[in-house]
Amino acid sequence: MIAHETEFPRAKLQRVVDQLGGQSAVADVLGVHRSRVSRWLGGDQPDPDNQAKLEGLEFVLARLSRRMAPATARKWLTGINAHLGHRRPVDLILHNRIAEVLAALEQAELDSYA
Repeated sequence: MIAHETEFPRAKLQRVVDQLGGQSAVADVLGVHRSRVSRWLGGDQPDPDNQAKLEGLEFVLARLSRRMAPATARKWLTGINAHLGHRRPVDLILHNRIAEVLAALEQAELDSYA
């Protein structure tokens, strides 16, 4: 089967699951039932809204994994961030505000304080 451009590859989803600490963690972040993540891993495609969220998560997690251990990356992603106006990076990702999250990550990489 040839993948369509709009499909979200299961390998990417599995990386998000692994990096966030399991299917339940991904479901919690996305606000969906854990069974939906299981279905996606089984071959179902996420709806376009969740696909966009997963793509943003996968991209930011890839950046985080270059600088941080998985547990630290999860804490950074879900913790309050002063560079983001005391918001959580994951919340901005879910609203397609990836550029702001990447800017905050760059500040963290520079050891900058807000």
